[in-house]
Amino acid sequence: MDWKLFATTFATIFLAELGDKTQFAAVAASARSQRLLEVLLAVVIALALAGALGVLAGKVLAQFLDPRVMRWVSGGMFIAIGLWTLLAKGD
Repeated sequence: MDWKLFATTFATIFLAELGDKTQFAAVAASARSQRLLEVLLAVVIALALAGALGVLAGKVLAQFLDPRVMRWVSGGMFIAIGLWTLLAKGD
């Protein structure tokens, strides 16, 4: 196993998810219910499936795009979404 890749991926995803709307949805769901196990299991499975879709999409795109291009495109999209979030009016 490539531990450097694992650690980098884990840290990036973990930090990106802290304070994310997904975490707030999990807080809301667990606050409404006393069924912690069901909420935790649902959150874990949902995040695993969403992550799996991202991994599979990356694998498919890697067949057509250079990984450096994918890194720049995904980084650019991340920045664009952040700017859009910051600049969007809350109307």
